[in-house]
Amino acid sequence: MAALKHVGRLITNQKKCCVVYRVLPGDPNTALVVLTQSLDASEHDALISLVDSATAQDSDELGEAMARAQLPDGRNMLAGFHKTGKLVKIATDQVEMTPNNTTTVVLSVLNNAIAEQKGVTVNDLAIKNAQGQTVPEAKEDKDALVNTTDVYTNQAEGVLSDADLAKSYRSQADRLSKEAAQLRRQAEELVPTKKSAKTKESA
Repeated sequence: MAALKHVGRLITNQKKCCVVYRVLPGDPNTALVVLTQSLDASEHDALISLVDSATAQDSDELGEAMARAQLPDGRNMLAGFHKTGKLVKIATDQVEMTPNNTTTVVLSVLNNAIAEQKGVTVNDLAIKNAQGQTVPEAKEDKDALVNTTDVYTNQAEGVLSDADLAKSYRSQADRLSKEAAQLRRQAEELVPTKKSAKTKESA
């Protein structure tokens, strides 16, 4: 079985999770994860499908791929999970990565190994902004979470603000409405509805 990046579980209770960011800016001992059991069925399937994709497997951080992916309802995946509190901060020594059924490695150990291999500190592994700079350390936990998710979400085609979300929903509704109208026309061409037939006769 091929190794799968970004998947793991909590050491304390074995709950499965996907690691969005292995290191938080200014907080090298903390990661950002999504507990898969906290998602509804459609969100869960969308996330797992993304994790399995080449896009996610080619990305150093799952968050990069999430920032460019959509949930079934049209929301940007990274922004959507952030807004609904699905992104959870947790100590890296409390997460073990499970790339396959026979291998486990504690995330803190993995981060140290990667940093040593690259010749940098663990903190240097944190996500970078558009200028390639590590995101500044946030003063509060809440700010750290927002700054972390905003870095890639702002660069993605997805949405972050309520206005952008509304715009996306309207665009999706217009598209679906056009598709529905086209399907109705095609259905009528194949088999006209009885109501339509009666209307034509009375006319």
